[in-house]
Amino acid sequence: MELVLIRHALPIRLDAVSGPADPPLDELGQSQARALAEDLGPTHLDALYTSPLLRARETAQPIEALTGLEAGVVDGVAEWDRHATSYVPIEQLRTEAPEVWRALASGDLAALGIDVDAFVARVVEAMTEIAAAHAGQRVGVVCHGGVINVYLSQVLGLDRLLFFPPSYTSVSRVAISDDGRTGLLSLNETGHLRRMAAS
Repeated sequence: MELVLIRHALPIRLDAVSGPADPPLDELGQSQARALAEDLGPTHLDALYTSPLLRARETAQPIEALTGLEAGVVDGVAEWDRHATSYVPIEQLRTEAPEVWRALASGDLAALGIDVDAFVARVVEAMTEIAAAHAGQRVGVVCHGGVINVYLSQVLGLDRLLFFPPSYTSVSRVAISDDGRTGLLSLNETGHLRRMAAS
């Protein structure tokens, strides 16, 4: 089977809300999500899943509309920051929260107070369960940059958990054999974003 891992589109910024920050997509993010859906439209997806976070669910909506699939919500592919009370797009962290940026750039989730073992186990278990339910099929999973990094680091056998910066709505593909062996097919596909910028 093939897992099509999709990072969510660009969300708005949320500062110091009373509960967990769960931002929707901004206008550019909505355009990115539509471009992604149009690009995936000709691709045969047998099933679609999404993180419970709003930025992922809104990214999945244009895909649902074009394919007729209903995205199943999987708690295990929520991002590591799901309980944070603010959300700052990662591009802004370099200047506004350099300590957070340095931790992310070095792949040190533990420095951010994350239970790394629990996060990795949650992500891998969720992806394994999705794959097991869809043998021989192609399945889209709309999730997050940290989730994609953590899962692909396991696929590739890397010690570093955060090893590349996935673009918004980028696509990475993993092949999984019936006996559970995994292999990376592609990383950070962004052709739909280049076509969007050119139009």
